[in-house]
Amino acid sequence: MNRFSFPASEAVPNHFRPTLLFPNPYWPMSPASQPATTPNAVAWTDLGHGVTLNENAWTDQAQRLLPEDLLRLIARLHRKLEPTRQALLADREDRQAAWDAGDLPGYLPKNEHPEAHGDWQVAPLPDDLQQRRVEITGPVSDPKMVINMLSRNDQGDRADAAMLDFEDSMKPTWPNVMQGVENVRDAARGTLTYTKPASNGAPGKEYSLDPDDMPLLMVRIRGLHLRESNLRVDGTPVSGALLDLAMVAYHSAHTLIDQGKTPKYYVPKVEHYREARWVNRLFELVQEGLDIPVGTFKATFLIETLPAAFQMEEILYEFREHAAGLNGGRWDKIFSDIKVLREHSDRVLADRNWIDIQRPWMEMYVKQLIKVCHEHGAFGMGGMAPHTPGRTEEMREKQVAGVVDDKEFEASIGHDGCWVSHPYFIGPALKPFEEKLGAQGKTHQLDVIPDLPERPDLLPKGGVGPKTLDGLRVNVRVSIGYMKGWRQDLGCVAWDHRMEDLATFEISRAQTWQWLHHEVTLDDNTVVTKSVVRRIFDEELEKIVEETREFFADAPEEVIEEQVDRFRRAAADAQAIFTEENMRPFLAQASELYGAEK
Repeated sequence: MNRFSFPASEAVPNHFRPTLLFPNPYWPMSPASQPATTPNAVAWTDLGHGVTLNENAWTDQAQRLLPEDLLRLIARLHRKLEPTRQALLADREDRQAAWDAGDLPGYLPKNEHPEAHGDWQVAPLPDDLQQRRVEITGPVSDPKMVINMLSRNDQGDRADAAMLDFEDSMKPTWPNVMQGVENVRDAARGTLTYTKPASNGAPGKEYSLDPDDMPLLMVRIRGLHLRESNLRVDGTPVSGALLDLAMVAYHSAHTLIDQGKTPKYYVPKVEHYREARWVNRLFELVQEGLDIPVGTFKATFLIETLPAAFQMEEILYEFREHAAGLNGGRWDKIFSDIKVLREHSDRVLADRNWIDIQRPWMEMYVKQLIKVCHEHGAFGMGGMAPHTPGRTEEMREKQVAGVVDDKEFEASIGHDGCWVSHPYFIGPALKPFEEKLGAQGKTHQLDVIPDLPERPDLLPKGGVGPKTLDGLRVNVRVSIGYMKGWRQDLGCVAWDHRMEDLATFEISRAQTWQWLHHEVTLDDNTVVTKSVVRRIFDEELEKIVEETREFFADAPEEVIEEQVDRFRRAAADAQAIFTEENMRPFLAQASELYGAEK
């Protein structure tokens, strides 16, 4: 039986050439070394106000979504905010250099930001944010998935909120970004539709929204580190976060407000309270530019980096006017643990599948998150259930039991809600929160304050847990499946009955790199070397090729060979990344140039 499923959109154009190397935007690059102008791989269209756009990106859709007044706003935001963003990115590099040299991240000196530790509360939360037991997430660029996230599932369950994602579950290509903006606009209006064409004898299907029965609509913008290569102001690429927020708010914020709803957002990858201050200023300027009272927007910040875990209170304080809460992004947090401590041989982590939320440093981090949020009147949101439904009833029952156990733990320690990646698991995830909150007639747990030391130990622990060849195989297998999707411009892939997104790929490649870097001896006495990693890639690719041939057994030979070739190219790309001499900060730090030669 096949252990994986293929992306639903096999027809997505592959904009990559058959090469083993990525275009420049995917290689690590310090802020100081980022070119002010993009290489002449494409021609540029002058849109006025200092804005230039890759001429290939000036599609009919982009022209509809980028009117002149929005371009003017983007230019104004960029000029005000980009110098500080670059300084913040440079600060990140300086801190990482210090950690690489032996320092450890930790809490700020008590005199650095004392106001954050006083008696203060976030601005009052609106009525439509009072219940967030289960939030479902997925790529904003896929209209069918957006509709499914905003609708009831086959079991009649509906999430309290749907987070439409421009970040980890969406590859930031220009078509994906534009389609994402359009999907948010139409979802806010309640008019989003999708027609699934008939294929292989199966009839087509119409998908649409029920505007009277929708969860809260939330949007996650890109992180501070990502730049949009296709749009420049004064010759410099704009921030992806800036572009996402400006465009989405322009096309949906007034619609939501007119409906009596709150424009709601998620902010990822923050590492320092100064970065939260930058995002808060971005929120202020966008609201001012759209003639919306400052403080109308509400946002949840993801605490998914190790440095941010030590600054939760300071981060929450910086955006207290717009704060809806903090979220414990466990998967990116594990990636960050590895990345930040990559040179610390005494803190090399065990197999990724062994690291769950109940490991001491992980449990302490989420309890601290709940404590900080609840003391200041904000929601403390739990983590992701990454499952996709198994092929057999037995497998699905096992998955449901695992989701229920995970969410029972989160509800028991005081979380106000959690995440799922697939509609099938809304009901199982909802059950523990319904039981806990319903029994008390509550919609949240703001009254729960975990009992913790003043400054709990949040540093990951090395020297515990298994380090196995099977763990290495999991990393390799995940990377091959994910990179195949990435080559097809997908940011998440259903793989081995899990939804693998950029966060989980980052864990796999960072852990393998770290094991290689420190020549870790596994539990069976195998020393992790490049030759061992290459052997595992060869073996796992062979298995995947066999599974592919079985899966497509009834397809024409040319279809089978195309799929096999895609996996081979994906494996080559992943292997190159895994065995680099230097660990790149992120898989992508910029979008690719749309329509450019690679």
